[in-house]
Amino acid sequence: MAHIAGKTGMVNIATVDEAGIRNWTLDYSVDMLETTDFADGAATNAAKTYIPGLSGWSGTFEGFKDGAPEALGFASSVALKLEEDATYFWTGSAYITGIHPSVAVDGVVTYTYDFQGTGELTEPTG
Repeated sequence: MAHIAGKTGMVNIATVDEAGIRNWTLDYSVDMLETTDFADGAATNAAKTYIPGLSGWSGTFEGFKDGAPEALGFASSVALKLEEDATYFWTGSAYITGIHPSVAVDGVVTYTYDFQGTGELTEPTG
């Protein structure tokens, strides 16, 4: 597997590259729905069975303060693009659900944002 340096990553909200962002994380999962029935339980090596259900995604991004913070997503979602590099990126609509400023006397002011995806997440291809 090829390795990609994170130094070209980016967070883009509504087609604007967010200045000062230094890292992002994405949690993308699918619900597994149990479909075990009596026939499954009667087997010699009985085991639960599952089918995939709905997927969901959320995450965070964090960086140095550079201008006014993003607004919480009470009214509408934002177009979100999480770039690994110029070729590989994840896109979808999300709500900003939390803002966590951090200020220290001996450090740089940072902001951490939480987001909740709504609808489909488009995965990188290639």
